[in-house]
Amino acid sequence: MTPSRNLQRLQKRLLGDVGRAISDYNMIEDGDTVLVCVSGGKDSHTLLSLLMTLQQRAPIKFRLIAMNLDQKQPGFPADILPEHFRKLGVEFRIVEQDTYSIVQEKIPAGKTTCSLCSRLRRGVIYRVAKELGCNKIALGHHRDDIVHTLFLNLLFAAKLKAMPPKLVTDDGAHIVIRPLAYSSEADIAAFARGMEFPIIPCNLCGSQPNLQRQKIREMMADWDRRFPGRTEAVFTALQNVVPSHLADRSLYDYIGLKAGTVPAPGDGDEAFDPPELLTLSDNRLPFRVVSEADD
Repeated sequence: MTPSRNLQRLQKRLLGDVGRAISDYNMIEDGDTVLVCVSGGKDSHTLLSLLMTLQQRAPIKFRLIAMNLDQKQPGFPADILPEHFRKLGVEFRIVEQDTYSIVQEKIPAGKTTCSLCSRLRRGVIYRVAKELGCNKIALGHHRDDIVHTLFLNLLFAAKLKAMPPKLVTDDGAHIVIRPLAYSSEADIAAFARGMEFPIIPCNLCGSQPNLQRQKIREMMADWDRRFPGRTEAVFTALQNVVPSHLADRSLYDYIGLKAGTVPAPGDGDEAFDPPELLTLSDNRLPFRVVSEADD
């Protein structure tokens, strides 16, 4: 299949996003072995495709191993991903683990299953990464996922916490990376459609319309419709944190703060300057930042 010009432009933009994310957070280094987790959804398909392209172009050498976890969901088309991986010519591993039955047994009917499912899945992924000698684990979470996680934690867990582009596992054995951290869900969805990836929906939890994440997704979609650029603004805010203007005593020495102390740049009164003073000359903000007065 010869990609259309629009698809080629979209791929170029996504490759640029992924390349910047990898560079900014030093996600992939020479000699790395990266386990790319592919669920069969649009995000993980796009992640694998872009990493394979970058692997061919990068000045460094790194190994990719695609992995799919067959959770034994009823009706799961087990032959689709192996066939897709073979066509791509990528090294892969299919892991069969009946997490579906565990989730169904442990979670009462009507309750959300994502938390337990995620923990079980994570354990299997870490084990397989260790067995295959992978030092990096690549996940398909994108910019919108990161922003939605911020609001989930803020509104429902009382934590100012999101989903980092890069982290080390609890045992210190692996680095988890999210190369799509700068990529929008809309671009990823359009790319997946254009590439005609064999999409496999997750049917473990059904539609679960009451999921809090779905409510956050709808909230952000409404904001972006009425005030374009809000998701980008929130993500940019995660890269411009001012600890002195929050309230976490472990991050800033409020106890030791005394009159006569000259604040560090950005820690003083100027941090209260209205957002209208931010201009398009700031290349981190490719949109106009508005205040509530504009709403």
